[in-house]
Amino acid sequence: MSEPTQHLRLERPAEGVAMLVLDNPDQRNAMSDPMTAAWTEAIDELAADRSLRVVIVTGEGSAFCSGGNTSWIASEPDASVDHLRTRMMAFYRAWLSIRRLEVPTIAAINGPAIGAGLCLALACDIRYAASGARLGVPFVKLGMHAGMAGTYLLPNVVGPAHARDLLLTGRTVDADEALRLGLVSRVIEAATFREEVLATAEGIAATAPIASRLTKVALADGGHADFESCVQWEAMAQPITLATADLQEGIRAAQGKRAPVFTGE
Repeated sequence: MSEPTQHLRLERPAEGVAMLVLDNPDQRNAMSDPMTAAWTEAIDELAADRSLRVVIVTGEGSAFCSGGNTSWIASEPDASVDHLRTRMMAFYRAWLSIRRLEVPTIAAINGPAIGAGLCLALACDIRYAASGARLGVPFVKLGMHAGMAGTYLLPNVVGPAHARDLLLTGRTVDADEALRLGLVSRVIEAATFREEVLATAEGIAATAPIASRLTKVALADGGHADFESCVQWEAMAQPITLATADLQEGIRAAQGKRAPVFTGE
């Protein structure tokens, strides 16, 4: 699935690394119908790829994603609530399907991430922003309630107080404030942004894949509900990794002062 005509590109820049590039720059990578269909197809392809180790999501041009297409949102002013709900649920499910990938996912926020575009970034495991990027969920300023799991994902990432501020004011923040809020983990100079994100992704791809996937499960939705659940999970998950060939390779590599070569076995 690499056709650029579908407003999405699936690239393979390094071994074990996939990059999904939102490719609708004339509309600041708004989530068009062709892009949504191509996104679903790409996620299905990646979910079936056992060689995959990490996925990057980024935007073509100056924006990450400006969110849902506003002409699409306002195209049926006389539609029933039930009809609109069915339509929105399909849209949410399509874009949030990235959460079902078992490998780590990185949102490389190269420019503005607004509304549903920021929710897409929030659905990823890690968020990095280029200097100059702006982020926000200005749903209330458009006269609508937040969507695409924004009222779940945003508090989960930045905490309830900051989430209330951002959702109820609808204000946007720059990359440096996003870093202070915990909305992103790093701010990287725009000139080297894609290269540095790719280098980080290659580092993740080089880690032990079984351990990586189980760690992602452990950290899902903010981590375990309580201390005992955490201890019980780790007492099962850590022995699973101790029984792998990759663990033995990791120990040999550490002893030999060399980089390990993990195979996922």
